[in-house]
Amino acid sequence: MINEAYSRQILKRIQKLGKGSVFSPADFADIAGAITVRKILARLVTKGTIRRLMRGVYDYPSYSTLLDDFASPDPEAIAQTLARSFGWTIRPTGNTALNALGLSTQVPARWEYLSDGPYRTYEWLGMKMEFKHRTNRELTVLSFKSALVVQALKSLGKGTVNGKIRSTIARNLTENEKKKLLKEAKIASDWIYEEIKLLCKKGTTEHE
Repeated sequence: MINEAYSRQILKRIQKLGKGSVFSPADFADIAGAITVRKILARLVTKGTIRRLMRGVYDYPSYSTLLDDFASPDPEAIAQTLARSFGWTIRPTGNTALNALGLSTQVPARWEYLSDGPYRTYEWLGMKMEFKHRTNRELTVLSFKSALVVQALKSLGKGTVNGKIRSTIARNLTENEKKKLLKEAKIASDWIYEEIKLLCKKGTTEHE
């Protein structure tokens, strides 16, 4: 028999996280044991309160009046939930990094991340996600936003970055993030660091 007190605590936490939130059984480990948590989540899935996206990952779906259906879950939230569950450090790469910085308007067909965990791929609701194993300084030393910029520039490639791209990246960074980027990205390759110095300059314009 499921302890109803545990059920109420877990449901209350899910509701507090809000519509669209993504979570795993590990996010409730302080409330009850793993088996009990999984049973409670399974019951909430059966009731239609939450949705099972893949093994060990669930969301509290929001409803889209435009689509007249439940909205798609946020891939970034799924990636962060998986990373949190397994204790990985992850950073977006490839088209995922470009999309996150507004450099691409296309929804990636495959969401790509660097990870200090093992190579893994996941699928949910027709979407795919890939975690590529890396053990380098750009993953462990750079903060999330700094790594995002470095990976985006890598994906674009040397000689392809112009003033418009620099401005787009700069608009996604606060002044503090720019200062941190300038400090942290010294470990990146020379051409990437030169681009970072340019995009962090005050007065960068799309016409440069």
